[in-house]
Amino acid sequence: MDEPVEIGRRVQRMRAELGLTQRKLAEPSYTPAYISTLESGKVRPSEAALRFLADRLGTSYEELTTGRPAHLATELRLALTDAQQTLAAGAADEAAVHYRRLLAEAERFGLEEERAVALLGLGDCALESGELTEAIGHFEAAEQLLADEPLPRRAHPIRGRAIAHLLAGELRYACYLLESTIDELGTSGLADPEALVLLYAAVIGPYIDMGAHARAAHAAEVALSLAPQVNDPALVAGMHRQVARTFLAEGRVADADASLAKAQAIYGQLQLRTDLAHCHWMRGYVQAQNGDLPAAERELRTARDMLSAGRAALYTAQVEVELADVLRRLGRYDEAAELLSALLELGESHGAVHAGGAHRLLGLMAEERGDPESAEEHYVRALALLERSGASGDLADLCRLLGDLLRRTGRTEAALDAYRTGLGHRAAPGTTTLGPAPAAPAFPPSGRTT
Repeated sequence: MDEPVEIGRRVQRMRAELGLTQRKLAEPSYTPAYISTLESGKVRPSEAALRFLADRLGTSYEELTTGRPAHLATELRLALTDAQQTLAAGAADEAAVHYRRLLAEAERFGLEEERAVALLGLGDCALESGELTEAIGHFEAAEQLLADEPLPRRAHPIRGRAIAHLLAGELRYACYLLESTIDELGTSGLADPEALVLLYAAVIGPYIDMGAHARAAHAAEVALSLAPQVNDPALVAGMHRQVARTFLAEGRVADADASLAKAQAIYGQLQLRTDLAHCHWMRGYVQAQNGDLPAAERELRTARDMLSAGRAALYTAQVEVELADVLRRLGRYDEAAELLSALLELGESHGAVHAGGAHRLLGLMAEERGDPESAEEHYVRALALLERSGASGDLADLCRLLGDLLRRTGRTEAALDAYRTGLGHRAAPGTTTLGPAPAAPAFPPSGRTT
């Protein structure tokens, strides 16, 4: 409720707009003197008086006491849902316009919860467009608004920040954010299943990129066990999409494809175009790992076209790295090099891991074309990018490639150094530099499967 002075001014303005005297407004329950005192802000009116005056002035109690139009919060929530659907349909730019307008309206009327939702939406839009610094800012602002809320309410902005840092190549920090929140949920007694599935699914990606496959498998196991307690189908689909990565890492291609099929079916029912594109992306990767390169190319081109249509520049570029690898394996070097060169021209804002992957592929192609000097240059540039991001699994493979190249060109000592570097990154599989893995949820998970 606003201060008495603000309420008094509002009563006076509404009364004047209706052409009512103080006496006419007061009758039959109050006196003109009381209305005069109220309008001057010298008295804090009771709820009964305010409800009486709201009825006489033809407005709502909420609007009279706060200045917010009746049903504003409900209308804003509906509009925020529409913006979310626009984003899910792949129109991130259009959704961002709606979110900014709704954020301004929520700020104007002091609707903190709606402000937080709008900021989360803007963060997701920024992730789609590859504006990672902007995304982090939006997620941090949402988290600050929810600072006094229970931790499960803050899981979404924390997860958003972690994903932005992951895409920027800051794998260890992304793991830290997610792991520390999972631990805090456990120790606080607020082990909410939906929040835990959201966080465990999100941490799978950075674990795999860091070579921590045991932790990734454990996160997938916990997420799958908690899934029957989750009511949000989109969240369950996202979990299945991430779990597929752990199956791939274990060589379980059929299980990975089955997990992706579950996710794709849910996304199709919910008409979540961007998430469907991610499923095509992952299925293309599965097909490539299984050796079906024509099918992989079809899936990856479908994903790229869907993401490009939605102007999801960051994800489009990342799909193009996978597509370039398939084209290389098909012997179409010029097409692959064109894709990778265009990606690198965008700079490292599209993620050190994928920029490193692009240089690795260019190195492979140079080596296969008989140009060891160019290959070495690309491998060294990829090494610098991947070391900075902490992508241990990719680093070990890259060191092997570089070591083999150096050995074939007669530089045995340099080759040994490269191999030792790779072995250093593979020294502790399943672990990170972050300390113990997060504790398992305190409550017994359901035994059903999803």
